[in-house]
Amino acid sequence: MKVLITGTSSGLGYGLAKHYLSQGHYVYGVSRKANKDLDQYSEYTFLSQDITDFESLKEQFPVFLKDVSSLDLVILNAGILKEIKDLRHTSIKEIKQVMDVNVWANKVLLDTLFESVDPVDQVVAISSGAAVNGTRGWNAYSLSKATLNMLIELYSRERDQTHFCSLAPGLVETAMQDYLNNLPRAYDEKFPMVKMLKEARGTDSMPKPVEAAKIVANAIGVAANRESGSFLDVRGM
Repeated sequence: MKVLITGTSSGLGYGLAKHYLSQGHYVYGVSRKANKDLDQYSEYTFLSQDITDFESLKEQFPVFLKDVSSLDLVILNAGILKEIKDLRHTSIKEIKQVMDVNVWANKVLLDTLFESVDPVDQVVAISSGAAVNGTRGWNAYSLSKATLNMLIELYSRERDQTHFCSLAPGLVETAMQDYLNNLPRAYDEKFPMVKMLKEARGTDSMPKPVEAAKIVANAIGVAANRESGSFLDVRGM
């Protein structure tokens, strides 16, 4: 199986790349930074790319995939959170920064991908429960993930030969959790989700990336049998 994954330098993207490589699959990774642990695999090919540099992405992505005629699975994983605060204190500039990474880069990737590679069997966008639950403080992130869900649903209507879904991976021990865990205690009362995530850290409910990747990979297999364009959450599968 040939798998393309974005955001492979760390976190869930790294865990997913590691998982599929350990299963003997070929992985194409895209991220700003390399991960030396993945470089040891001969079945791993890496593109160092800032996905928010859209013009460069349009130029470099086809070159990266020039010898790839088909892909079994594409996982759009790269994403950012930014600062936890109320929406009224969040600037349009900050929201645009999050949207560029979490949404528009994925549009550029998909448009460029489908011009270069055919067929692509399955596309999975890593979303979040924040896309639907309106959690206070997660403003730009929630807006971006909700838009990502719709982006995927719309593409599913255009490309019926590819199966699409947005998938919330549940809690994962990542650098995002490092940021949340270091927020002052005052945030725990103002933003209840911060407190919940702090308490979940180090427990079975928040697995590390490699363990979480096994759960997500299993969910991706199940998702292939659900309606294309759906938003799914691993915790409900």
